[in-house]
Amino acid sequence: MSTRIVLATHNSHKVQEFGTIVAATRPDVEVVGYDGPEPVEDGVTFAQNALIKARAAAEHTGLPALADDSGICVDVLGGAPGVFSAYWAGHKKDAAANLELLLDQLSDIVDPHRTAHFVSTIALVIPGGAEHVVEGIWPGRLAAAAAGGGGFGYDPIFIPDGQDAAAERTAAEFSAAEKNAASHRARAFAALVPLLAGL
Repeated sequence: MSTRIVLATHNSHKVQEFGTIVAATRPDVEVVGYDGPEPVEDGVTFAQNALIKARAAAEHTGLPALADDSGICVDVLGGAPGVFSAYWAGHKKDAAANLELLLDQLSDIVDPHRTAHFVSTIALVIPGGAEHVVEGIWPGRLAAAAAGGGGFGYDPIFIPDGQDAAAERTAAEFSAAEKNAASHRARAFAALVPLLAGL
């Protein structure tokens, strides 16, 4: 019998991605989407926002809840967009507009000053029980133009570190399996696995 855990997001891409990552190590855990009200994310750190979302989902569903607060941090922008990644171009949460604005802001910046990293902070909240927070970081840099049809958000302009320089790809050009093995969420989840053992 599987254990159900709710992922505190209405983003179907994240539910699918998390479900695949979780299934690789805990096939007995079923990740389900959240259908409750969205809390106000008024935290100023990834950890604060992840906990706000996980607490709301756990309270609404009565299930153990996972919440991911993630974003891209650009070094030359002092770590921005950071916690404002989803709203970088405004509160419509328009991913294409966010990406276009970030590229425009960096249009005059050349390597090696285009370094950036994705951050994923995952909160696990057990109803009436413990709360845990883990973090994963995926270092890289930003491309000058978008490439690739996979992934979502800023994936089409993020070039992960550790690739052969002659065959570099953006995260949106990675296969789902490649991304799920290397991404910031995968790295955060690796730290979360021992905590799931108690479910």
